[in-house]
Amino acid sequence: MPLHPEIAKFLAALPAPPQGPLDPAALRAGDEAHVAPPAERLPLHSVEDVAARTASGEVPVRIYTPAEADRYGVIVYFHGGAFFLGSLETHDHVARSLAWETGLKVVSVGYRLAPEAAFPAGLDDCHAVVRWVAEEGESLAWDGITLAVVGDSSGGNFAAAVAARAHDEGFGAITHQILYYPSLDLDFDVDRYASLRENAQGYGLETAGLKPFNAFYLDSGADPADPRVSPVKREDLTGLPPALVVTAEFDPLRDEGELYGRRLREAGAEATVSRYDGAGHGFVQHFSWIPEYHAVFAETRDFLRR
Repeated sequence: MPLHPEIAKFLAALPAPPQGPLDPAALRAGDEAHVAPPAERLPLHSVEDVAARTASGEVPVRIYTPAEADRYGVIVYFHGGAFFLGSLETHDHVARSLAWETGLKVVSVGYRLAPEAAFPAGLDDCHAVVRWVAEEGESLAWDGITLAVVGDSSGGNFAAAVAARAHDEGFGAITHQILYYPSLDLDFDVDRYASLRENAQGYGLETAGLKPFNAFYLDSGADPADPRVSPVKREDLTGLPPALVVTAEFDPLRDEGELYGRRLREAGAEATVSRYDGAGHGFVQHFSWIPEYHAVFAETRDFLRR
């Protein structure tokens, strides 16, 4: 099907990108300027900002509790933004929708960003917060049953990498990995995946922009050949937690996400790959108000309940 008309209309109205080198501070400020004021956000039982005391240091987290209950399954959520953008604020609406639709408590992680924080600082923060949730389970009213890692785009990269690292360390508490249009292969050779050519231009995220946008992370010491950086390159995927991999029809990153799902199944892991037609990269963050794309949260809920 063609690109969703609401998405096409939005993209057509976007101004031309600025010329010259990318300015992280300016891009972050631009993202923050579009955050909805608190009064317009989805209300939940409670939303609390705390500092998680972890092996990686104090990591800011925002804890979303959807309703009053004795115990909760927990989602640890890692926002996207090419490893240098995004924050607890820019993805607040995603975390709220996750909590509301799933009924689980959501811990959103304000991990350190490139280029100010060199690899693997952000990944370490994400991994450490997952450990912190398990260690602090009683204070978080964690039910001890469900502990999912969820991420979109580069956050999906972190979710996959954290799930693999936890497995290697013998930490078996992670029950699910849920990846929304994940960036899983930071080798941007355009011949690696057909979607890099098919969706190269005109759909929001463009193939030519992948290298410059991810350069802040790669230049900080992240090697694309390292499976901690490109989780799809991990040789052995056996024993990893069940995965829901959500992809978008018009996303340059579509095929690497779908390859990861296939490789998980080939390794004997449970994996569901769900492609959203008419969508481009970032649709969960930017277009979840469209009913057919808001359905991703219901799909997430159903996957977690299986």
